[in-house]
Amino acid sequence: MRFALDALGLLPAIDWLAIIVLFGAWAGYARFARKRADTRPSILAATNRVRMAWMRRTTTRENRVVDGIVVQNLSTSPSFFASTTILIIGGLLAVLGTTDKATEFVREIPFAARTSALVFDLKLAVLTAIFVYAFFRFTWSMRQYSFGALLVGAAPERDEPWTDADRDAFALRAGRVMGLAAETFNDGLRAYYMAFAAIAWFFSAWACLAATAFVVFVLYRREFHSEVLALLSE
Repeated sequence: MRFALDALGLLPAIDWLAIIVLFGAWAGYARFARKRADTRPSILAATNRVRMAWMRRTTTRENRVVDGIVVQNLSTSPSFFASTTILIIGGLLAVLGTTDKATEFVREIPFAARTSALVFDLKLAVLTAIFVYAFFRFTWSMRQYSFGALLVGAAPERDEPWTDADRDAFALRAGRVMGLAAETFNDGLRAYYMAFAAIAWFFSAWACLAATAFVVFVLYRREFHSEVLALLSE
Protein backbone atom coordinates (compact mmCIF):
# COMPACT_ATOMS: atom_id res chain seq x y z
CA MET A 1 0.00 0.00 0.00
CA ARG A 2 2.80 2.38 0.91
CA PHE A 3 4.63 1.53 -2.32
CA ALA A 4 1.51 2.38 -4.35
CA LEU A 5 1.17 5.71 -2.55
CA ASP A 6 4.85 6.48 -3.19
CA ALA A 7 4.39 5.64 -6.87
CA LEU A 8 1.35 7.90 -7.11
CA GLY A 9 3.31 10.69 -5.47
CA LEU A 10 6.02 10.42 -8.09
CA LEU A 11 4.00 12.55 -10.52
CA PRO A 12 1.51 15.38 -10.05
CA ALA A 13 -2.14 14.50 -10.57
CA ILE A 14 -2.26 16.32 -13.90
CA ASP A 15 0.57 14.13 -15.24
CA TRP A 16 -1.24 10.96 -14.20
CA LEU A 17 -4.34 12.34 -15.91
CA ALA A 18 -2.34 13.00 -19.07
CA ILE A 19 -0.95 9.47 -19.28
CA ILE A 20 -4.35 7.89 -18.50
CA VAL A 21 -6.04 10.02 -21.17
CA LEU A 22 -3.27 9.19 -23.67
CA PHE A 23 -3.61 5.42 -23.39
CA GLY A 24 -7.35 5.58 -22.77
CA ALA A 25 -7.88 7.62 -25.94
CA TRP A 26 -5.62 5.25 -27.88
CA ALA A 27 -7.46 2.10 -26.80
CA GLY A 28 -10.85 3.81 -26.91
CA TYR A 29 -10.39 5.13 -30.44
CA ALA A 30 -9.23 1.71 -31.68
CA ARG A 31 -12.39 0.15 -30.29
CA PHE A 32 -14.55 2.99 -31.59
CA ALA A 33 -13.06 2.70 -35.10
CA ARG A 34 -13.87 -1.02 -35.25
CA LYS A 35 -17.46 -0.45 -34.13
CA ARG A 36 -17.93 2.63 -36.28
CA ALA A 37 -16.81 0.75 -39.39
CA ASP A 38 -19.89 -1.49 -39.02
CA THR A 39 -22.22 1.44 -39.70
CA ARG A 40 -20.08 3.93 -41.63
CA PRO A 41 -17.52 3.35 -44.41
CA SER A 42 -13.91 3.54 -43.29
CA ILE A 43 -10.59 3.47 -45.13
CA LEU A 44 -9.89 -0.07 -43.95
CA ALA A 45 -13.34 -1.38 -44.89
CA ALA A 46 -13.18 0.26 -48.33
CA THR A 47 -9.73 -1.14 -49.08
CA ASN A 48 -10.80 -4.56 -47.81
CA ARG A 49 -13.44 -4.66 -50.53
CA VAL A 50 -10.72 -3.93 -53.08
CA ARG A 51 -8.61 -6.74 -51.62
CA MET A 52 -11.49 -9.19 -51.97
CA ALA A 53 -11.97 -8.21 -55.62
CA TRP A 54 -8.21 -8.49 -56.19
CA MET A 55 -8.07 -12.01 -54.76
CA ARG A 56 -11.10 -13.04 -56.82
CA ARG A 57 -9.37 -11.91 -60.01
CA THR A 58 -6.20 -13.70 -58.95
CA THR A 59 -8.08 -17.01 -59.26
CA THR A 60 -8.91 -16.25 -62.90
CA ARG A 61 -5.47 -15.00 -63.98
CA GLU A 62 -3.09 -17.24 -65.85
CA ASN A 63 0.03 -15.29 -64.93
CA ARG A 64 0.34 -14.05 -61.32
CA VAL A 65 3.60 -12.16 -61.58
CA VAL A 66 1.81 -8.86 -61.05
CA ASP A 67 0.06 -10.22 -57.95
CA GLY A 68 3.37 -11.30 -56.47
CA ILE A 69 4.89 -7.88 -57.13
CA VAL A 70 1.92 -6.16 -55.48
CA VAL A 71 2.23 -8.33 -52.35
CA GLN A 72 5.96 -7.64 -52.20
CA ASN A 73 5.40 -3.90 -52.52
CA LEU A 74 2.75 -3.96 -49.79
CA SER A 75 5.13 -5.73 -47.41
CA THR A 76 7.88 -3.15 -47.90
CA SER A 77 6.01 -0.51 -45.89
CA PRO A 78 5.84 -2.48 -42.61
CA SER A 79 9.42 -3.65 -43.24
CA PHE A 80 10.62 -0.05 -43.56
CA PHE A 81 8.77 1.08 -40.45
CA ALA A 82 9.99 -1.92 -38.45
CA SER A 83 13.60 -1.07 -39.33
CA THR A 84 13.03 2.59 -38.50
CA THR A 85 11.38 1.69 -35.20
CA ILE A 86 14.40 -0.37 -34.16
CA LEU A 87 16.60 2.69 -34.70
CA ILE A 88 14.21 4.85 -32.67
CA ILE A 89 14.15 2.34 -29.81
CA GLY A 90 17.94 2.18 -29.85
CA GLY A 91 18.14 5.96 -29.68
CA LEU A 92 15.70 6.12 -26.78
CA LEU A 93 17.63 3.45 -24.87
CA ALA A 94 20.82 5.41 -25.48
CA VAL A 95 19.17 8.52 -24.02
CA LEU A 96 18.14 6.49 -20.97
CA GLY A 97 21.82 5.83 -20.39
CA THR A 98 22.61 9.54 -20.34
CA THR A 99 19.63 10.85 -18.41
CA ASP A 100 21.44 13.68 -16.63
CA LYS A 101 22.70 15.27 -19.85
CA ALA A 102 19.36 14.74 -21.59
CA THR A 103 17.49 16.33 -18.67
CA GLU A 104 19.75 19.39 -18.80
CA PHE A 105 19.17 19.67 -22.54
CA VAL A 106 15.39 19.48 -22.17
CA ARG A 107 15.45 22.14 -19.47
CA GLU A 108 17.00 24.54 -21.98
CA ILE A 109 14.05 24.11 -24.37
CA PRO A 110 11.51 26.94 -23.97
CA PHE A 111 8.23 25.93 -22.28
CA ALA A 112 9.56 22.46 -21.43
CA ALA A 113 8.57 21.14 -18.02
CA ARG A 114 11.29 21.09 -15.35
CA THR A 115 11.33 17.55 -13.96
CA SER A 116 13.65 15.29 -12.01
CA ALA A 117 15.81 12.71 -13.73
CA LEU A 118 13.53 9.95 -12.42
CA VAL A 119 10.42 11.51 -13.96
CA PHE A 120 12.31 12.11 -17.20
CA ASP A 121 13.25 8.41 -17.24
CA LEU A 122 9.60 7.52 -16.75
CA LYS A 123 8.57 9.61 -19.73
CA LEU A 124 11.28 8.02 -21.85
CA ALA A 125 10.14 4.56 -20.74
CA VAL A 126 6.56 5.32 -21.77
CA LEU A 127 7.72 6.58 -25.18
CA THR A 128 9.94 3.52 -25.63
CA ALA A 129 7.06 1.19 -24.75
CA ILE A 130 4.92 2.81 -27.46
CA PHE A 131 7.57 2.20 -30.11
CA VAL A 132 8.16 -1.38 -28.89
CA TYR A 133 4.44 -2.01 -29.42
CA ALA A 134 4.68 -0.45 -32.89
CA PHE A 135 7.64 -2.71 -33.72
CA PHE A 136 5.70 -5.83 -32.80
CA ARG A 137 2.73 -4.74 -34.93
CA PHE A 138 4.90 -3.94 -37.96
CA THR A 139 6.77 -7.25 -37.81
CA TRP A 140 3.50 -9.17 -37.43
CA SER A 141 2.14 -7.32 -40.45
CA MET A 142 5.19 -8.48 -42.42
CA ARG A 143 4.50 -12.08 -41.42
CA GLN A 144 0.86 -11.79 -42.43
CA TYR A 145 1.79 -10.44 -45.84
CA SER A 146 4.06 -13.46 -46.28
CA PHE A 147 1.06 -15.68 -45.49
CA GLY A 148 -0.92 -13.76 -48.08
CA ALA A 149 1.84 -14.38 -50.63
CA LEU A 150 1.55 -18.10 -49.93
CA LEU A 151 -2.18 -17.94 -50.61
CA VAL A 152 -1.59 -16.09 -53.87
CA GLY A 153 0.82 -18.84 -54.89
CA ALA A 154 -1.73 -21.50 -53.92
CA ALA A 155 -4.62 -19.87 -55.79
CA PRO A 156 -6.37 -22.12 -58.31
CA GLU A 157 -5.40 -21.84 -61.95
CA ARG A 158 -7.82 -20.27 -64.38
CA ASP A 159 -8.55 -23.58 -66.09
CA GLU A 160 -8.86 -25.67 -62.92
CA PRO A 161 -12.35 -27.11 -62.35
CA TRP A 162 -13.22 -24.90 -59.38
CA THR A 163 -16.78 -23.69 -59.00
CA ASP A 164 -17.51 -19.99 -58.62
CA ALA A 165 -18.48 -20.64 -55.01
CA ASP A 166 -15.11 -22.25 -54.30
CA ARG A 167 -13.24 -19.39 -55.94
CA ASP A 168 -15.28 -16.85 -53.96
CA ALA A 169 -14.56 -18.72 -50.72
CA PHE A 170 -10.84 -18.76 -51.51
CA ALA A 171 -10.87 -15.06 -52.42
CA LEU A 172 -12.66 -14.26 -49.17
CA ARG A 173 -10.09 -16.13 -47.11
CA ALA A 174 -7.08 -14.70 -48.95
CA GLY A 175 -8.53 -11.18 -48.94
CA ARG A 176 -9.16 -11.45 -45.21
CA VAL A 177 -5.52 -12.39 -44.59
CA MET A 178 -4.40 -9.37 -46.60
CA GLY A 179 -6.88 -7.24 -44.69
CA LEU A 180 -5.51 -8.41 -41.35
CA ALA A 181 -2.00 -7.54 -42.49
CA ALA A 182 -3.18 -4.04 -43.42
CA GLU A 183 -5.05 -3.68 -40.14
CA THR A 184 -1.97 -4.68 -38.15
CA PHE A 185 0.13 -2.20 -40.12
CA ASN A 186 -2.49 0.44 -39.33
CA ASP A 187 -2.10 -0.35 -35.62
CA GLY A 188 1.61 0.34 -35.90
CA LEU A 189 1.02 3.64 -37.68
CA ARG A 190 -1.52 4.60 -35.02
CA ALA A 191 1.16 3.99 -32.39
CA TYR A 192 3.43 6.43 -34.24
CA TYR A 193 0.68 9.05 -34.13
CA MET A 194 0.17 8.53 -30.39
CA ALA A 195 3.93 8.75 -29.87
CA PHE A 196 3.73 12.39 -30.99
CA ALA A 197 1.21 13.01 -28.22
CA ALA A 198 3.57 11.31 -25.76
CA ILE A 199 6.42 13.55 -26.92
CA ALA A 200 4.30 16.56 -26.00
CA TRP A 201 4.35 15.26 -22.41
CA PHE A 202 8.00 16.32 -22.20
CA PHE A 203 6.80 19.91 -22.50
CA SER A 204 3.85 19.68 -20.11
CA ALA A 205 0.91 17.52 -19.15
CA TRP A 206 -1.45 20.08 -20.69
CA ALA A 207 0.44 19.86 -23.98
CA CYS A 208 0.07 16.07 -23.87
CA LEU A 209 -3.68 16.35 -23.31
CA ALA A 210 -4.04 18.81 -26.19
CA ALA A 211 -1.84 16.71 -28.49
CA THR A 212 -3.84 13.56 -27.66
CA ALA A 213 -7.10 15.26 -28.61
CA PHE A 214 -5.55 16.59 -31.82
CA VAL A 215 -4.13 13.19 -32.81
CA VAL A 216 -7.47 11.45 -32.25
CA PHE A 217 -9.18 14.12 -34.34
CA VAL A 218 -6.67 13.65 -37.18
CA LEU A 219 -7.06 9.86 -37.05
CA TYR A 220 -10.84 10.15 -37.18
CA ARG A 221 -10.82 12.61 -40.08
CA ARG A 222 -8.46 10.50 -42.15
CA GLU A 223 -10.22 7.23 -41.45
CA PHE A 224 -13.85 8.32 -41.87
CA HIS A 225 -13.93 11.69 -43.70
CA SER A 226 -10.96 11.77 -46.08
CA GLU A 227 -11.12 12.49 -49.80
CA VAL A 228 -9.53 9.16 -50.66
CA LEU A 229 -12.29 7.38 -48.74
CA ALA A 230 -14.91 9.21 -50.79
CA LEU A 231 -13.21 8.00 -53.99
CA LEU A 232 -12.88 4.42 -52.76
CA SER A 233 -16.54 4.35 -51.72
CA GLU A 234 -17.86 5.38 -55.14
